[in-house]
Amino acid sequence: MKGIILAGGFGTRISEESAYKPKPMIEIGEMPILWHIMKGYSAHGINEFIICAGYKQHVIKEWFADYFLHTSDITFDFTLGNEIIVHDKHAEQWKVTVVDTGLNTMTGGRIKRVQKYVGSEPFCLTYGDAVSDVDITKLIEYHKSHGKIATLTSISLAQQKGVLDIDDSGTVMAFREKDDEDGSLINGGFMVCTPEIFDYIDGDSTVFEQGPMKQLAAEGQLKSYYHDGFWQCMDTKREKDKLEELWASGCAPWKIWED
Repeated sequence: MKGIILAGGFGTRISEESAYKPKPMIEIGEMPILWHIMKGYSAHGINEFIICAGYKQHVIKEWFADYFLHTSDITFDFTLGNEIIVHDKHAEQWKVTVVDTGLNTMTGGRIKRVQKYVGSEPFCLTYGDAVSDVDITKLIEYHKSHGKIATLTSISLAQQKGVLDIDDSGTVMAFREKDDEDGSLINGGFMVCTPEIFDYIDGDSTVFEQGPMKQLAAEGQLKSYYHDGFWQCMDTKREKDKLEELWASGCAPWKIWED
């Protein structure tokens, strides 16, 4: 199964850093948050990724192109014709396709643009700015068990994100914006979708969280997998600093992989 990661937005609310790089490339513990997200998926056996890039997409491509430089000791031997020697070579068992999905394309449009790389199998889908210890294996199993088009991970957190109305069977009855009367059950991303999801996306101007998600909910095709563990997005500098502190403590809850 492939994992699609939305990584093309401008990151305007964390402009202190996103002025120089895409938000998914902002570092936590000297590695991009995108890497942390991918490591979490890889711990559950997802090792093929499609990155929906846009704003400063070249930064993402160059980082993966130079991955050995970031993770290994390197000798530059200019006496032997500019030979580069990689010591203790360490690389993930990943296949990564970085796609330029456009500078101003909306989230749904970005997903639509990578359709040709997805194939006919279900796929994982998430945002490039949040980490979690959600059990991806159980999430996928739950998605397969109900036969609907899409499953999202719901979490309890009072933030201005998409609010969910969920019935007792876990079916999402409505997907809407948060208001003052709402509780705190929101969409935390970490979704699983079947390829039928592409039929709900018109083009570049489609906001995935509006038309497609609302239509899926109205048709009973959107299910919720509740996660009561750790989840944290990185929308602001304050949230970035919080994640940095957790990583520096050696007890980052989202670090579910072995070194």
